[in-house]
Amino acid sequence: MKAFFSAVAGCFLAVSPWATADSSPLPTEVLAPLVADFDQYYAAKLAEHDIPGATYAIVQGNKIIATAGFGVRQRGSNTAVDPYTVFRIASVSKTFAAGLAGLLEAEGHFSWDDKLVDYLPGFSFKSKKYNQQLKLKHLLSQSTGVMPNAYDNLIEANVPLQRILPQFGKIDPLCPPGQCYGYQNVLFSLIEPVMQQATGKNYAQLLQERIFTPLQLPTASVGLDGFFSTENRAMPHVRARGKWHSTKVAESYYRFAPAAGVNASAIDLGYWLIAQLGHNPQVFSDTLLQSLTDKRIKTRRDLRRKEWRRYLTDAHYALGWRVYQFGQDTLMYHGGWVKGYRAEIAYSREHQLGLVMLMNAESNLINELGTYFWSGMLSAIHQQRLDNTTTAD
Repeated sequence: MKAFFSAVAGCFLAVSPWATADSSPLPTEVLAPLVADFDQYYAAKLAEHDIPGATYAIVQGNKIIATAGFGVRQRGSNTAVDPYTVFRIASVSKTFAAGLAGLLEAEGHFSWDDKLVDYLPGFSFKSKKYNQQLKLKHLLSQSTGVMPNAYDNLIEANVPLQRILPQFGKIDPLCPPGQCYGYQNVLFSLIEPVMQQATGKNYAQLLQERIFTPLQLPTASVGLDGFFSTENRAMPHVRARGKWHSTKVAESYYRFAPAAGVNASAIDLGYWLIAQLGHNPQVFSDTLLQSLTDKRIKTRRDLRRKEWRRYLTDAHYALGWRVYQFGQDTLMYHGGWVKGYRAEIAYSREHQLGLVMLMNAESNLINELGTYFWSGMLSAIHQQRLDNTTTAD
């Protein structure tokens, strides 16, 4: 069961301020077959891996040029996934948290260089000397220095934040904040109480007012209640005894909303990509977009990621985004994984191209699909550039 929409023809716009002089969009006659090929590959791989349901959206410039839904929202039902079906986007939520925090920081509600203890005076490491070094920018750049995924086990055991925070008093960072990478969910989520103190509004309200509504995301929401308020939703699936089985929605990571609390459809994330490509300057200025994606800390471990390692030559974390050097091109990227779901979002500013994929199954297939898309598209772009250069000569 599949719904497909394509608007490849006639959708290209003038060169974006992000683009360079030699990075004009692929012409329709080149792009359309690539989109069709990806659609066929995507469908074939989903069938091969028996994925219950999935969707994608491809963006170029200020338009969603192709999107499709595959399979069902829940195994055993006949409710089809479509581009408006809402999924949990897991850690892709971090891109929203950073975007919202960037808006508030630019308005002067707080500064990236503010100390966390100025907002959470009860927070402490074992050695208090580190408390004065931990700044807000370290939370969102994954450069707190703390061992990776600290206390995620407590999140998954449904321990609330107020009981997890004192545990940091038992440990010290592996390096001073700002000097090494360590992926975090608990510490990343501490930007939520900072934003609430600075504005007097809760996190869900801020996201709705500052991002979801102005960018006209039709089905995006925050939290468990937001997920179940949407009838067109994809339920989670886990693999057991060689088959995918529907499972309950796990609430735990919803309690850490900046890290993993957003629900969205492919259409929502398509509009989110359009904003990242610079086409909603009334919400995200070019200056703000640049600050969010400046390289902050090197992430060498990403260079060993399955499928991606064939293409990556460098990797960093920015503010809520990963920055990948994919051959000669730079991609802004983030993946997401919570019980029963996988998500992936990536874009190239220079080439004004983006892709989002969502699955209601915990499958590493998403890595293969993403690298297939980007290797094919970027190869075609560079071949087109070479052809143009040859013709001009």
